[in-house]
Amino acid sequence: MIEAFYPIGTPGQPWGTAEKAAWLARQRKQRSYADDVLRVVEGLRADFDVVQYGELDYAPERYPLFALRSRDWNEALPTMLVTGGVHGYETSGVHGALRFAGQRASDYAGRANVVIVPCVSPWGYERIHRWDPYALDPNRNFTAGSPAPESAALMRFVAPFREGVLMHIDLHETTDTDESEFRPALAARDGKPFEPGTIPDGFYLCADGEKPAPGFQQAVIAAVAKITHIAPADPDGTIIGSQVVAPGVIEYPVVKWGLCAGITAARYRTTTEVYPDSPRATPEQCNAAQVAAACAAVDYALAHV
Repeated sequence: MIEAFYPIGTPGQPWGTAEKAAWLARQRKQRSYADDVLRVVEGLRADFDVVQYGELDYAPERYPLFALRSRDWNEALPTMLVTGGVHGYETSGVHGALRFAGQRASDYAGRANVVIVPCVSPWGYERIHRWDPYALDPNRNFTAGSPAPESAALMRFVAPFREGVLMHIDLHETTDTDESEFRPALAARDGKPFEPGTIPDGFYLCADGEKPAPGFQQAVIAAVAKITHIAPADPDGTIIGSQVVAPGVIEYPVVKWGLCAGITAARYRTTTEVYPDSPRATPEQCNAAQVAAACAAVDYALAHV
């Protein structure tokens, strides 16, 4: 028998409609997408083409979805894609993407087309949650016919230019709540036992096991190491259960798992993870690390077209 470890559901039984409704009723808005994201996007209209690529209807609320695209788009240039907020609670993914847009994206004018999607999951951003209102993880649902509206909207947006994307970096965090809330909730939702894990202390990357590009991954790690510390491997040589293939780098099958990093044909693609709860890092460092990662990713791709 599986012991109870989460306040919703019956241990060993996947959630049904009632359990998902009970979970949804517990979620509370804690910050404002309009104030934190849309206001900043509006202020960037002088520098970018601001594109509304969809809208989420989560009655009584609606969330317009925006992307920033380079002015003077040139089909002859490679395209660089930066995404943030696929998991809405991962704050530096959102603010790092916005900071990259405001401070550094213009560095690449005339050399690359830059597309920035700063907050893929605004409902999750406001509630500081990993899932959407359907108790779905958007970062496991970048698949054909996706049931996650956030994932489906982003894939529709990217589809016309996906083959021209040279580099895609997806900005994420790992927080202490992964272990205290989100992993237990996932196990409960799926009717599985909860197996406690560890939280990596530091920055690391999830590369694509099918397109690992080790030089690219290490260039990003080297840039971020100037800002914040890189996560060491656990004693068994893994980070979150995956084998470390180079300092600060693990690999996932990104397309098979329906991860955001797999939505284009990019030669260079990776997922960042910073740890804002570390005693050795601050929120400011985490935001700066995301910007450094994005810049290093674009620089490497341009140098290795």
